Amino acid sequence: MIHVQVVHRVGLFRSALVALLRCEETLHVSASLKRPAHQEALCSSPHVWVTDIDCLDDPARTGMPGPGNGQGGMGALLVLTSERKPGALMRAFEAGALGYVNRDGDPSRLIEAIHRVARGERYVDDSLACDFLQATKLPLTPRELSVLALAAEGSPIGDIAASLHLSSGTIRNYLASAIRKVGARNRMDAVRISQDAGWL
Repeated sequence: MIHVQVVHRVGLFRSALVALLRCEETLHVSASLKRPAHQEALCSSPHVWVTDIDCLDDPARTGMPGPGNGQGGMGALLVLTSERKPGALMRAFEAGALGYVNRDGDPSRLIEAIHRVARGERYVDDSLACDFLQATKLPLTPRELSVLALAAEGSPIGDIAASLHLSSGTIRNYLASAIRKVGARNRMDAVRISQDAGWL
């Protein structure tokens, strides 16, 4: 019997996943808003953690593993994601995810993935293969991403410069570079392109 823990902050999504997985006789499924505290987890650690890729953006709230902690003694991490989100796939990889399933795909793929990662094998949904190749081609530097993330919040150049301890001219240069690299018309278009790719 494979012990599966579904973690998601949206109750309806979490309940639907649990109901789906409980139809499989080889799985023992439970759910929570976030991972339990470390001591509790040691007593009843699941073999596989299943979560949506968006939950990895807020580890403090969901309690999901941080980088390098997605497998091992605390169980393997399996994420549900969508196509055309190479940046999100890269974040899941950096968080130590062992399995990647297209959330728009057939439920049987999720069942297969759970069995595979429970055995310690990597699983990548076929429909996500091209996105994985794209994930290695992130055109922006970490600093350019930081500047774009602050621009996405509507921060003016002066505020971005102050928060990053840089000059306004340097921020303009980072923005111009980011706009050029992603083929955008302006900084808000660069933000949109980066968000669509899952880089932000």
